[in-house]
Amino acid sequence: MPVYVEHPMGMPIVIEVRDGDAAEAVERVFDWFRFVDEMFSTYKDGSEISRLARDELALDDAQADVRDVLARCEELHGETDGYFDARAGGLLDPSGLVKGWSVDRAAAILDESGLRGYAVNAGGDIRVRGRWRVGIQHPTVRDRIAAVVEARDLAIATSGAYARGDHVLDPHSGGAPRGILSVTVVGPDLATADAYATAAFAMGGERGPRWTARLRGYDAMSILSDGRVLSTPGFPV
Repeated sequence: MPVYVEHPMGMPIVIEVRDGDAAEAVERVFDWFRFVDEMFSTYKDGSEISRLARDELALDDAQADVRDVLARCEELHGETDGYFDARAGGLLDPSGLVKGWSVDRAAAILDESGLRGYAVNAGGDIRVRGRWRVGIQHPTVRDRIAAVVEARDLAIATSGAYARGDHVLDPHSGGAPRGILSVTVVGPDLATADAYATAAFAMGGERGPRWTARLRGYDAMSILSDGRVLSTPGFPV
């Protein structure tokens, strides 16, 4: 099974394909990720996001994709009671949505190419076409799997502090969430699943699992600091 790996957005993106020759379609996908990086990177001074943050570009003059992503960030801010916040700390950073959104678009490129068996893994957030078994890394034991998701045409996103430290904060308190180690959300859309996982993790162990239990069309698994694992009824393990 061909495996393609590149680092177009400052992280490893791995594409596994079960179909035949997919090299041309995969190259188009990596071109897309490079374009996304040029448009949305918060580290590149010339990106539209950086220019918007410096008030050098009016939102009405930004590309349609940028406007659409920022509009969805505002919707998710409302859906999550402010726990998903692309402007946390006063800084414009939609990266928490951009990764999943770009993978959803990448999957559309592969679909349009006629591929029906693939997995796109962007820094641990995954979208699959066909039937796959996907391991969820344990949040405290690096060589251990916390669960195996039985996935078919599914998006899988995990948020936690174990990979990059306390990079997800409670936007209301400014501090790290308490009582929770990781949240995995599955559903049809990776951008939304990723945002929901980030928000539920930011809510902490008390509120996060209760919030994910009310989601429609998405299911979640939360690993709490005391070792408990709480899953919604439809979580596919």
